[in-house]
Amino acid sequence: MTFTAYGIIMPTSLILGVAAGFIMHRAGFCMAGAFRDLFLFRQTFMLRQLLLLVVVSMIIFEAARLAGFLPLYPFPLLGPPTIASLAGGALFGVGMVLAGGCVVGTLYRVGAGSALSAVALIGLIVGSTLYGEIHPFWGAFARATILGKGRLTLPEEFGVDPLLPIALSVAGAAVPLYYWIHTGKLQRRSVARGYVQPWLAAVLLALTGLFSYLLVGMPLGITTAYTKLGASVEQFIAPSHFASLTFFKGLPLNYLYPLTQERLVGGPGPAFDAVAAVQYPLLLGLVLGGLLSAVLAREFRIYFRVPLRQYGSAFAGGLVMGLASRMTPGCNVWHVFGGLPILASQSLLFVLGLFPGAWLGGELLTRLIIRD
Repeated sequence: MTFTAYGIIMPTSLILGVAAGFIMHRAGFCMAGAFRDLFLFRQTFMLRQLLLLVVVSMIIFEAARLAGFLPLYPFPLLGPPTIASLAGGALFGVGMVLAGGCVVGTLYRVGAGSALSAVALIGLIVGSTLYGEIHPFWGAFARATILGKGRLTLPEEFGVDPLLPIALSVAGAAVPLYYWIHTGKLQRRSVARGYVQPWLAAVLLALTGLFSYLLVGMPLGITTAYTKLGASVEQFIAPSHFASLTFFKGLPLNYLYPLTQERLVGGPGPAFDAVAAVQYPLLLGLVLGGLLSAVLAREFRIYFRVPLRQYGSAFAGGLVMGLASRMTPGCNVWHVFGGLPILASQSLLFVLGLFPGAWLGGELLTRLIIRD
């Protein structure tokens, strides 16, 4: 791996992270809230924005593919559909509701000064690292429960060109989207200075996903960085035990970088490799984006005066999310921003699992955490 590819990937990931963190903070764009609100308040406002994001991503991803700009299709790190993805999605749904944010929402809120999100971030790192203990069992389970022919996308599974199912999906979603646009159901009234409408944030975030795909070789993804951080700590604290864990020795990322034709390899271990080059700057950028937005809007403050059980919920939710992101593998951003737009089978199962998981997380939240 030479500086040439790093010199493109690292600044690109940093810039995209800052942009995404800034946009999400200004719009209050919360993917965890979208699923939580469905079950706790019977509100679907943020789910509409997610649908818009997926539809816009479908259109621009497919246009880029047809124009020959996506030589890596499907993108690296996608796996076959398995029951493990469905179970991981359900567990992830529980975790993100308890944590009060998803893997990227946690980061931009840390930048804006949230102590709860900082605790959830620690939980994410711990949970991602703990997966190494169950990997032999869970990996075997995932391989034993592969569905269908094991193809990465639905078009591949049924042997058709992606254009037809993508076009049908966009056409089906266009009906409710048209109604919501003309009835104002994608708009949110706000007098806050610098507020970004969630529908605009959805479009801009879809574009960040496209630029990541074009310039990095894959859509936005962050959770392996949490694993790498945890692995570094575990290697330092318990080197003998760490050396016995096979999970951290794997190199699942292995692809030819389109812009320089260099081979990029990386994995969850502590080494600074291609995964680190892609995800560490993105992680930092999301925090900086939230910080920049909060400072410019004069909203930055370190907020920590909340009940102790909320800190417990944030840590537990982060831990569950981190663990689930390795079990799936992948997080909500990876699958919703990247996998769904190309009809990745693994992503469809993950999102399907999010719904019962978010329901269960809401039940736990109201009965155990905010019952008063």
